[in-house]
Amino acid sequence: MKISISKSIIENVLIHAQPFLEKKDTSQITSHVYLNASNSKLIIKATDYEIGFLVSTDKVNITQAGSVTANGKKFLDIVKILKDGEIKLELKNDMLHISQAHSNFKLPTFSYNEFPEFPSYEGKSRITIDSHSLIESLKKITPAIDTNNPKFELNGALMDIKQNSINFASTDTRRLAVVNVNNQNGNELSIIIPRKAIVEIQKLFFDDIELYYDETNLIIHSEQYTFFTKLINGKFPEYSRIIPKEIKNTLVLPKAIMIDSIKQITTISTDMKITFNGDLIIFESLSDDNIEAKTEITYNTNFIEPFVIAINSKYLLDFLNTINNSEFSIGLNEGNLPFVLSDDNFKTVVMPIVI
Repeated sequence: MKISISKSIIENVLIHAQPFLEKKDTSQITSHVYLNASNSKLIIKATDYEIGFLVSTDKVNITQAGSVTANGKKFLDIVKILKDGEIKLELKNDMLHISQAHSNFKLPTFSYNEFPEFPSYEGKSRITIDSHSLIESLKKITPAIDTNNPKFELNGALMDIKQNSINFASTDTRRLAVVNVNNQNGNELSIIIPRKAIVEIQKLFFDDIELYYDETNLIIHSEQYTFFTKLINGKFPEYSRIIPKEIKNTLVLPKAIMIDSIKQITTISTDMKITFNGDLIIFESLSDDNIEAKTEITYNTNFIEPFVIAINSKYLLDFLNTINNSEFSIGLNEGNLPFVLSDDNFKTVVMPIVI
């Protein structure tokens, strides 16, 4: 293989490839990126077996077709320190030579034939959804996805596909986030997408996309990228049962003022108490260190008796930081029962702290 390519192009691809690489064991071929130059195109792949990323570009000058692998992190480190302009890549004696002007580098390679096969989307069932709806939905539920839970299904998010809608749901057992998207679908199914994959999908896809799936993989294809992730095998909790069927009190609150008040309390404690009085909302820290924070806002709540909830402020801020509207609603029943934060098609059900 012998090619030349713009630094900006190869650097951008290698940056996107980093999350897909095996980082700890560089003896594994999954610590390498795979390059194939043929038919006037350069294809680059990266995978750690669980998720994978493929990009193709025709902005390359191919002198000699061929394939090669090289350590993805070292490759990027080298490209970063080179100047803007063309970079030459050449395979010689099982070494990848990277050169520009008077600068020359060599990286060892593995046999490209041993690089893991990517699942094909051809012939697979398809999910129809536009990229904006997908990314906005994933963005809203990502904060509520658990990490390192022994119940593997909670370390991902549910994509629950109905005939007329798609529900996206995630939970860390203290809160549940659900987004409902109106969508016409041919098949009904539920799949659980790992958290790591959800984070990467949000970085890659902004244009028109095609989603495909089988029993083990979700594949997303766009004009520039192809992405796959292994799905989590498990049964997601019955999220619809967690959402309260009836709400006694609903308040519409200003987003910006609430964020400002909550952040004042978080300088002292992440746990806080909110008291809704008739024309006042009081925010107070819950701390064991004899340090206190307190602020209040004038706001007509229509409560006759004071209503108190204690919460982890992170759950409120995660919700407020992902919504676009200037107002949101909170649905309250009793101070010790789950309450509901709502914004259009997005709901977060939060378990309060018992005090």
